[in-house]
Amino acid sequence: MEQTVDFANYFCTYGYLYEQKQMLCDEIRMQAYYDAIFRNAPQFKDKVVLDVGTGTGILAIWAAQAGAIRVYAVEATDMAQKAQKLVNGNNVADKVIVMQGKIEDVDIPEKVDIIISEWMGLFLLRESMLDSVLFARDKWLAPGGSLYPSHARMCIAAISTETEERNKYHAYVNSMEDWNKFVPRTLANYGVDMACLTPDFDKEHADYYLATSVWCELKQADLLTDAVIIKTIDCNTCTLEEIKSVQHEFSLKINRQTKSMTSPKKGGGGGRGGGQQRNPQHASSDVKFTGFAGWFEVDFKGSTSQPATTNITLSTAPHIGYTHWGQQCFFFHPPVDPIDSDIIEGRINIVRRKDNQRLMNVEISHKVKKNNQIAKTVGAVQNNQFHMD
Repeated sequence: MEQTVDFANYFCTYGYLYEQKQMLCDEIRMQAYYDAIFRNAPQFKDKVVLDVGTGTGILAIWAAQAGAIRVYAVEATDMAQKAQKLVNGNNVADKVIVMQGKIEDVDIPEKVDIIISEWMGLFLLRESMLDSVLFARDKWLAPGGSLYPSHARMCIAAISTETEERNKYHAYVNSMEDWNKFVPRTLANYGVDMACLTPDFDKEHADYYLATSVWCELKQADLLTDAVIIKTIDCNTCTLEEIKSVQHEFSLKINRQTKSMTSPKKGGGGGRGGGQQRNPQHASSDVKFTGFAGWFEVDFKGSTSQPATTNITLSTAPHIGYTHWGQQCFFFHPPVDPIDSDIIEGRINIVRRKDNQRLMNVEISHKVKKNNQIAKTVGAVQNNQFHMD
């Protein structure tokens, strides 16, 4: 993707304070980073730190306040100018060096001991800012250095949010009904038959309403299963190729009494903002299996050579509460009537879009089973394609 297009589509969004404020008001995000730095102040003391994508510079300021001897705060957008004001206003200009430019283009004059960054996108990998962090790691991190966060994992669970699924499907149906009235009306009034465009109109609206993931703020009651981990990443050692795609088989046991998502199981038989925003509510009766939800967790553990004094975890799971990342929901149609103790076997495949490496295509196939046999219910076997735009 050309740099000018990438800047227009991605970086320019973060050049506005209103976008930065949304993230700064995310208390779970802020507290996790604050704790990761100040509860590990001995790891930051007298260290050289690099903040990749510094935004307003708050992480760089915290690193300096925690004792870092020098902090390079790199920001691609004009927000760097605001970061400089904040650095000056908080009396750390003697320690924090703000640099405007993409991390791939700037020149850091020395090796660094710690790289800190808030690189995570929706469902972890949408936006792909991790690429830039790995670039910085490979070019500037000193031997034995560490990354904050250091580890990440992606999780999915089956969900039941029938109202949301029904609303999306009905919106699609209503748009087609409106088109089917528009076609004969246009022919009668203006003598032009638009019917030949019906398949194109259908494809556009099916893609928008039925094949696009949805930002959701789920509640614990929306979950039909425990979570499974579909991807783990060690930021200290992973390669770019390892984060370009996710392929994983999973097995989920339906349990309407799911209590906690704090410890997702391993998948495979054992266990910024995109899309439309909703706040789905769990149906009080006639529960349906309507799709899957994905979220992530990251850990601040440091590295083997420089382990953190206190391990901190930032989670975006439904039971945690609001974060600006929310959860990404993948709804399918028709929904499935679940039965307690049913097993959902499936496979998820996530790849980057060819036309925009920061966006993702997601394929999810599933089979709902009862007593090791495919359930005799509509929608028990499906394969669905989604976009994370």
